[in-house]
Amino acid sequence: MTEPEHQPELDRPEPRQATLSQPETIHTDTFPGDINITDTTRLDTIRVRAGFELHFELAYPTPMLFVVEPTERPGQRILAARRRTLPNLPLTQTSSYIDLHGNTVWRLLAPAGRLEVAHDLLMELPAQKDPVLSDLPKTPIEALPSEVLHYLLPSRYVDSDLLGTEAWRLFGHIYGGWAQAQAVCDHLQATLQYGAGSTSATSAREAYQSGYAVCRDFAHAGVAFCRALNLPARYVCGYLPDIAVPPDFRPMDFHAWFEVWLGGQWRTFDARHNFPRVGRILIATGRDASDVAFNTAFGSSVLTHMKVWADETEDTELPPLSAGYPQTPTNEGLRLSEAWADRD
Repeated sequence: MTEPEHQPELDRPEPRQATLSQPETIHTDTFPGDINITDTTRLDTIRVRAGFELHFELAYPTPMLFVVEPTERPGQRILAARRRTLPNLPLTQTSSYIDLHGNTVWRLLAPAGRLEVAHDLLMELPAQKDPVLSDLPKTPIEALPSEVLHYLLPSRYVDSDLLGTEAWRLFGHIYGGWAQAQAVCDHLQATLQYGAGSTSATSAREAYQSGYAVCRDFAHAGVAFCRALNLPARYVCGYLPDIAVPPDFRPMDFHAWFEVWLGGQWRTFDARHNFPRVGRILIATGRDASDVAFNTAFGSSVLTHMKVWADETEDTELPPLSAGYPQTPTNEGLRLSEAWADRD
């Protein structure tokens, strides 16, 4: 079993305008259940168009898994969604299931040759920034729900057992669960330089000791330090549009952050950016990146093209497929981001 050698946010192929040869019809036999819900946007929400397009070259028929589909949850509503594969795959070669962490997983048997997989979404999200609840206490281990206890343990990329001494030296004197988790983010933001230096096999401790990190490494290190401090923490992947922040003209990618169990629910922390953001779309959660790899191929595969988009929009439905996929950042996304910043 192999995972694609892909590092979020760095060394990404330049996006190009998608050219679609098929007419504007979406086959529903690949992944049933495409959604088209009438928009009822409220004043306290925004709409974000998000999605991706991936191209692979396969030497042989290859079983593949994709963890790329957001689900509805509090604060995250799907207004419209469509999925596309080229070549079109018969229903007998595709399915989906819910994994141990509650994530939707696409499963398919891809034929040899070129494979294209795309997903386009219109989401309704809170217009507010990530909540900050600085006074939340740490929950004693004996009072934690049983279902979160495994998020205290080391995992493949989260070697929290090797960071315990450092964690308690740096943060053991800090009182309060939120305060400790935020102190971890502050420390990582000040200590790690954003940049290449890791691979898909790099652990949290290795990235921390190297002094360089991409969003995956920031998330792994944040999870590792929190687990070492007896704070249940899990890895998160999703979309993060540039809303109320200066636009980033680099090609967009999936983003990684982490969540900590505080006050009876999962709370968002992002050591990479380390300030509240607007418009996060959660795709999947797990112990670490191995649980939420966007693609796992059981055989030889080469990722030849990747494009990701996430932009605030005023649209109430997805544009026609014949219009292609958006450039990122889009002109509308830039305009809306600037308008949002003016409101603050």
